[in-house]
Amino acid sequence: SLSLSFGMKPSASVQIEISGNLYQETSSGDGQYDAFMKALRIIYDKLGKDLPLLTDYQVSIPPGGKTDALVETVITWNHDGKEFRTRGLDADQTESAIKATEKMLNIIENKKNTLTDRSLTRATYEI
Repeated sequence: SLSLSFGMKPSASVQIEISGNLYQETSSGDGQYDAFMKALRIIYDKLGKDLPLLTDYQVSIPPGGKTDALVETVITWNHDGKEFRTRGLDADQTESAIKATEKMLNIIENKKNTLTDRSLTRATYEI
């Protein structure tokens, strides 16, 4: 879950499934997405796994978009010297970024496993 209160730092409680095992962590950050990433990084640090480095973050709303428009987030990552991009689409900017991040997690976890399951990693969050 993601929380934001006036005068307080945003926080995120993240529950993630990696290869059938559930992990949970909570963190605060400078924004909701920062809090989400910090909680995720704590989980990966405890597992001794490296997370890709976020190198670029682009948000766009289609031309003519209204207040209920979908937001597209494209995140560029660097992992083991290789760059790749993931895309998220949602009416909420933070959820769009989290969806792009979930795709990144599936990419890196699928590379490490020989399983054919395309959804090894699932992040649970609420806004």
